[in-house]
Amino acid sequence: MSGKTVSKVVVLLGGHSAEREVSLSSGRECVAALKGEGYDVVAIDAGSDLSERLRAEAPDVVFNALHGRWGEDGCVQGLLEWLQIPYTHSGVLASSLAMDKERAKDAFRVAGLPVVDSVLAPAHEVRARHVMEPPYVVKPYNEGSSVGIYIVQDGANTPPQLAPTMPETVMVETYAPGREMTTTVMGDRALGVTDILTDGWYDYDAKYAEGGSRHIMPADIPADIEAACLDYALRAHAVLGCRGVSRTDFRWDEARGLDGLILLETNTQPGMTPTSLAPEQAAHHGITFGQFCAWMVEDASCDR
Repeated sequence: MSGKTVSKVVVLLGGHSAEREVSLSSGRECVAALKGEGYDVVAIDAGSDLSERLRAEAPDVVFNALHGRWGEDGCVQGLLEWLQIPYTHSGVLASSLAMDKERAKDAFRVAGLPVVDSVLAPAHEVRARHVMEPPYVVKPYNEGSSVGIYIVQDGANTPPQLAPTMPETVMVETYAPGREMTTTVMGDRALGVTDILTDGWYDYDAKYAEGGSRHIMPADIPADIEAACLDYALRAHAVLGCRGVSRTDFRWDEARGLDGLILLETNTQPGMTPTSLAPEQAAHHGITFGQFCAWMVEDASCDR
């Protein structure tokens, strides 16, 4: 672990996105952990006065514990670049690219990474007809934490009746069957593969509700699948231009071997509680939650 060179840290949490509650949970845990590592820590619930509050606090580093739109799509990163305050996680371009799921998949396709077919379509059209042959998945193209996901099963007679809260444009992608797995990248190192076990789809409740899922780390998978997950996660991190910590999610259809491994998406702001997937993988390597948070603080920078 790097030596401590930062004194004052502002942790950004909350915000206005659909993932506000997740961010509040992550942020509180990070505040406590960083205080335990000896930093002077101030928590800021990100609102319309964020610029003024950051100027008043004048931190050495901002720990970005925001999730969802505005917090991990390049918006707050742009503000921090303007204020010239080093911050954790990815910069403006990587954040905005990763959050736009269709553009990110375009980048992955060019890099030869395995992704499923997908299209962007108006929500009213998706409600009116099958825009691709079932089974398929419908979701916002710029949200995280499995917010607003619809699965249309094989043989479905009617298209999904999307909620009015869904955006005007949504992403429709071929359903990828199989096991849910994930790999965290920390700097230039892939930390391992976690097998995520649920009773159904790995949705918002499965991610955050008590007992919603079980994590098996390291995953009980063949060596070639493990190696591919590590390789794909590192390549995805590099293709998007990520820095710090990212987490790449996969689906693996065991019956198809390596051909059944699909990269779903890369998250530039993984959940940050001690039992979240990325900290769990760090802990497997002997890195405590506090040390994990401290590493991100010491790794912080601006793109300027």
